[in-house]
Amino acid sequence: MDTALLEMNAKKIVSPGRGILAADESTGTMSNRLEGVGIESSAEARRAYRANLFATPNCKSAISGVILFDETMRQTMDDGTPIPEYLASVDIMPGIKVDTGAKQLANFTGEKITEGLDGLRERCSEYFAMGARFAKWRAVIAIGDGLPSNACISTNAHALARYAAICQEQGLVPIIEPEVLMDGSHDAARCYEVTAQILSETFAACEKQGVHIPGALLKPNMIIAGKGCDQQISREDVARMTLDCLKENVPSELPGIVFLSGGQSDEDATAHLNIMNEMDPNPPWQLSYSYGRALQAAALKVWASGTPEESQEAFSHRAKMNSLARSGDWSITLE
Repeated sequence: MDTALLEMNAKKIVSPGRGILAADESTGTMSNRLEGVGIESSAEARRAYRANLFATPNCKSAISGVILFDETMRQTMDDGTPIPEYLASVDIMPGIKVDTGAKQLANFTGEKITEGLDGLRERCSEYFAMGARFAKWRAVIAIGDGLPSNACISTNAHALARYAAICQEQGLVPIIEPEVLMDGSHDAARCYEVTAQILSETFAACEKQGVHIPGALLKPNMIIAGKGCDQQISREDVARMTLDCLKENVPSELPGIVFLSGGQSDEDATAHLNIMNEMDPNPPWQLSYSYGRALQAAALKVWASGTPEESQEAFSHRAKMNSLARSGDWSITLE
């Protein structure tokens, strides 16, 4: 394990003012999003849309890395340059989604385990050779009647740690993503409780499996009440509860936390991050973003009806807003 390389790259990903564009939607998900704005999906349509995003002028000021899907990793920019090579040339680190999806957890109805450990070492080796320097693995934790079970928490924590260890062995910074879903009618206190449990067990599993924490990143949910809950908390309370939960359960030697947006509105995702960085300007770790829809939704809508340049402008605006939130300098008036 090259700990110096891992630590250097992890720190670069969460360097001041920058965050991650999560462009790793599966073929099915990306097809649904394109078709949702009236564009027929194809490998070329997916390539053209994403290549246009990546070519946004001065993108690197707000974007330090891009998580790619396997298909995109093997595609090229409009001029034929391999996408990973192009990203590296503009000082944006290429990353790769390496899990193979969340499947039904045997004997536990309504719960999932993320698969993809089989063959992971070989895949990571290939992706490193193609230019990837970090990876992502997403576990999904549902809250419901009797959920999550201890089995769901423990199996996903173990898989996240195993994935992280294999990635580091092959030179890739692992982004550890245990997502507690917003679906459901649970309140924020229940979200806090479940998030604390999965974070605590995941880092305990990482310690057992020898994961080098200074060479890893965490991609957690924020503490938010379920979409079906009547008691939604304020943005300030989201920020405060999220910080409290992280400080109690995340090792201080972790270089950074790159939040997922998880179905929040574009503006909520930006505002919550901004308030956290205002509340605590010197947290133990960098507080950054790894947003998918919250960075892309506006750009995708414009892509369907406007010009490529207008789509880039929409993406650039959202990236700039989140860049400002990294230092607590975002304001609603900038929208």
